[in-house]
Amino acid sequence: QVQLVESGGGLVQAGGSLKLSCAASGNILSIDAMGWYRQAPGKQRELVATITSGGSTNYADSVKGRFTIARDIAKNTVSLQMNSLKPEDTAVYYCNADVFTGNGISYYTGDYWGQGTQVTVSS
Repeated sequence: QVQLVESGGGLVQAGGSLKLSCAASGNILSIDAMGWYRQAPGKQRELVATITSGGSTNYADSVKGRFTIARDIAKNTVSLQMNSLKPEDTAVYYCNADVFTGNGISYYTGDYWGQGTQVTVSS
């Protein structure tokens, strides 16, 4: 079983910063892409940022220039540095990873999600 655990969420004033971290553990052979998504009540989950094993990044237009995604391949971790936070950044942030795994019989790449961490930005 593969598990992703997020940390670092909290309450911050507009203009402030937070750093989210995510650690993947379990039956991991390798991880291709990792990323962060967010979801507010009544809204669809949306992409925030992704990063491949080769270091290529992709950001939502709304966070470009403010957020930075990074990863440690050896540690199976990914982080999201969030600066200049805005009230509209308020959401539950979820870690995602495409993990090459297996059950001892078959091996495959699966899409895994963390439980989420709340980020609240006050105005």
